Amino acid sequence: MARLVGVDLPKNKRGEIGLTYIYGIGRSTANKILAEAGIDRNIKVKDWTDSQIATLRQILSQYKLEGELRTEVQLNIKRLMDIGCYRGIRHRVGLPVRGQNTRNNARTRKGKRKTVANKKKATK
Repeated sequence: MARLVGVDLPKNKRGEIGLTYIYGIGRSTANKILAEAGIDRNIKVKDWTDSQIATLRQILSQYKLEGELRTEVQLNIKRLMDIGCYRGIRHRVGLPVRGQNTRNNARTRKGKRKTVANKKKATK
């Protein structure tokens, strides 16, 4: 099993897909990294040689990945909240940040529904 940047890559996946298990690497970046390392993207992770894994480690050290990237993203969000801009306020309140409607959807951001009781009719 290949272990890169502290992440165990699934051994039965193709290299292109296996690299995407690392936070900060998507399909296009994975293809670029494999091309730079001279590894065919269709070869499964379990078939990589030790020298190929060492080359990948060297290439991946140039990228900001995993913990370092997560920290940077959290600091960016915290900065937005501290300066009190619109996006920061939306983060703070737990509402969608990028302009989505909240009337019908947005359940992922807003959480489980909180049912509000109906108003009682006044008796005469």
